[in-house]
Amino acid sequence: MVESLYVDGRAGIDAGLVKRLIAAQFPRWSDLPVAPVAVDGWDNRTYRLGDDMTVRLPTAEGYTPAVEKEHRWLPVLAPALPVPIPVPLALGAPGEGYPFQWSVRRWLDGEASRLDRIDDLPGFATAVAEFLLALQRADATGGPLAGAHSFHRGAPPAFYDEETRKALSALDGRVDTARALAVWEAALAAEWRGSPVWFHGDVASGNLLVRDGRLAAVIDFGTSGVGDPSCDLVLAWTMFEGASREAFRATVGQDAGMWARAGGWALWKALIVWAGELDRDEGNVDEEKVAVNSRVVDEVLADHDLAG
Repeated sequence: MVESLYVDGRAGIDAGLVKRLIAAQFPRWSDLPVAPVAVDGWDNRTYRLGDDMTVRLPTAEGYTPAVEKEHRWLPVLAPALPVPIPVPLALGAPGEGYPFQWSVRRWLDGEASRLDRIDDLPGFATAVAEFLLALQRADATGGPLAGAHSFHRGAPPAFYDEETRKALSALDGRVDTARALAVWEAALAAEWRGSPVWFHGDVASGNLLVRDGRLAAVIDFGTSGVGDPSCDLVLAWTMFEGASREAFRATVGQDAGMWARAGGWALWKALIVWAGELDRDEGNVDEEKVAVNSRVVDEVLADHDLAG
């Protein structure tokens, strides 16, 4: 995260800055109210602009490639997808002391897909799987190949090999490291040989919006790109279980290699988040985060044992 440039606001971003940027670059919207959204992400800060728009600003330089990428490609992808995705309306330039590009988008109605907001979880899992399949079928010609802009989602998980092994070492005694290493090495061995397709890169509950208990929109394509879509299947363990996981897997299909890499992606993220909590001072550990990620690790290991 960059250092704060203003008195308040994460990463130096607050409503006052947003109003100044809008007034300077898009004066036609300068009379509209600006307010932070109720639930915000980490990579970007998002503000409501009037009733029908949002302003989205990266919190650090590493997240800036997503701005132009999404502005270019979201309108291309939208017609191929079964539910709405963000609609870019304007591309902002650095200004008013803020150093990065930023964007104005149409507001998408819905709430983050917490389990208590979904009545039919297997049906929801099927809808998410159908969205991912539609995304994979979208024309990938000229799309941004997986790399640094996607934080290497869509590329081989081997990019995170050292980080994964370091986390396993830190968690020795808390995780069955032998079984976890077997999952990770299976992911590394399952080489992707398909043609590159579109992937989202961050299919998480907060990026899946629901309305009336159903999938209403998918947001945050900042880590999207063209490559191996296995990273999009981690929801099988991070959100679904039992009947919903089976519905998701059955609808998505895919071969054993795809699922081996997906398990590797899920394991990597859960391990590094869990290990990161161990570095905190006693009393500052987020026990809920530890519990969530230890559960994911257990679920991935159990599935790998069944597949083996």
